[in-house]
Amino acid sequence: MRPLAPRMLPLLFLAVALGAAAQQPPSPPPTADPGQEASAPDDPEANPGRPTVSTPATLTPVGYFQFETGYLGAWRSPEFSSQSSLNEVVKFSVHRRIELLASAGPFAHSRDGGQTTNDPGDVFLGVQGVVHQGEGARPTIAVSYFGRVYSGTAPSLDIGSARNVLLLLVSADVKGFHYDTNYFFNEAVEGDVRRAQFGQTLSVSHALKGKFGLSGEIWHFTQPFLHGHAVGNLWALNYNARKNLVFDAGFQRGLTSTSTRWEVFAGFTYLLPHRVLRR
Repeated sequence: MRPLAPRMLPLLFLAVALGAAAQQPPSPPPTADPGQEASAPDDPEANPGRPTVSTPATLTPVGYFQFETGYLGAWRSPEFSSQSSLNEVVKFSVHRRIELLASAGPFAHSRDGGQTTNDPGDVFLGVQGVVHQGEGARPTIAVSYFGRVYSGTAPSLDIGSARNVLLLLVSADVKGFHYDTNYFFNEAVEGDVRRAQFGQTLSVSHALKGKFGLSGEIWHFTQPFLHGHAVGNLWALNYNARKNLVFDAGFQRGLTSTSTRWEVFAGFTYLLPHRVLRR
């Protein structure tokens, strides 16, 4: 079978997302399971965005801070031979349709050509807004914007570092599976030169036995300064310790010569169970 050209991936992602939404009827409301322990309806529940590249179109509970913290190890990337880094995303919804976000890479230890460096990464601030609230197989659609407020000196991964990021996000549940698909429109900068960058992601997750879950993802980004395409395949396992605490771990494999060859990651999502914004 002939390999799929990178520029065909956007059409594949869009077809899968729209096809699933169009063909499936709305899911009926879940019925209570008498064998499960009842929980208070007002208990806040985490809505993890990590560890996939895709971000859910749905928002976190209004008035609660959510922290997404992780470690990333990467090997054989265009800007380094190996890198170990920490990453953090903080989310806070001020309204059921509006969420504020901050993303940072506080530390990265990189090695390339026998030289090692310790550097901070970029810091971004953003906002996400839901434009259509779905339910079940009817997709939730949102738009998001991120702007870089601090330029770090750490070497970038294969997709580079953008100055401005605009996203279209779609999420839904279909026959026991959850999918998130994102479409990126980035402004990539290198020195004084600016280029448009485009990306597409599609992640699918499914609950396993007990408190475990499995996620798989395919993603693609153009590389305007390398005149190439970064494509990767990610797999992750999550453990739902509590409604507001989710652990994750997994790996990612780059599929093109200009993609980061291997990545491993582990982290957690924690929703602070104290409401700071009153109704």
